[in-house]
Amino acid sequence: MSIPERRVRTLFDEAAIAKRNTELAQEILSANPEDLLVVAVLKGSFMFAADLLRALHRVGLSPQVEFVHLSSYRTGTVSTGQVEILRDVQSEVRGRDVLLVDDILESGRTVVFAKDLLMARGAKRVLTAVLLEKPGKRAVTIDADFVGFTCPDVFVVGYGMDAAHAFRQLPFVGVVDFDSGAPDLFDEA
Repeated sequence: MSIPERRVRTLFDEAAIAKRNTELAQEILSANPEDLLVVAVLKGSFMFAADLLRALHRVGLSPQVEFVHLSSYRTGTVSTGQVEILRDVQSEVRGRDVLLVDDILESGRTVVFAKDLLMARGAKRVLTAVLLEKPGKRAVTIDADFVGFTCPDVFVVGYGMDAAHAFRQLPFVGVVDFDSGAPDLFDEA
């Protein structure tokens, strides 16, 4: 699917995201993680994970970093409901605290799948951090341990998140304006 050039309305700007990452790092520090392994869920969380890791460093944590590439979307904008492992974690998780970092908690399927996978491999504890949470969209029962922002029920892009592989590079979270006549609900007044 090719997305024509569209305007993207800002939902969460760079400054708000940076401030929240600093706060999240403090919250994670307060959870007293031991032998911490951060597992970032690719592709959408890569920018959030990188900024959160730097914030964790600034509060005195020195986690190891790993990646898992999971997908339930493929090239669409609606979850298929089936989670696939496209790239697995390489590091040993047994006996460790793991911080699972994802971009958005919506249906919850991906986060539950990854958390269950890491626990089955012997993680001592799996904490979850998500940049965005859409509470009304759950298909499974899960609450993230650390949430950046509660998100309205809109399709978001930017800060690592995409629409058919477009918009990942944006330094903010936004909403694509598919209808140029629509009001700018998220523009600052």
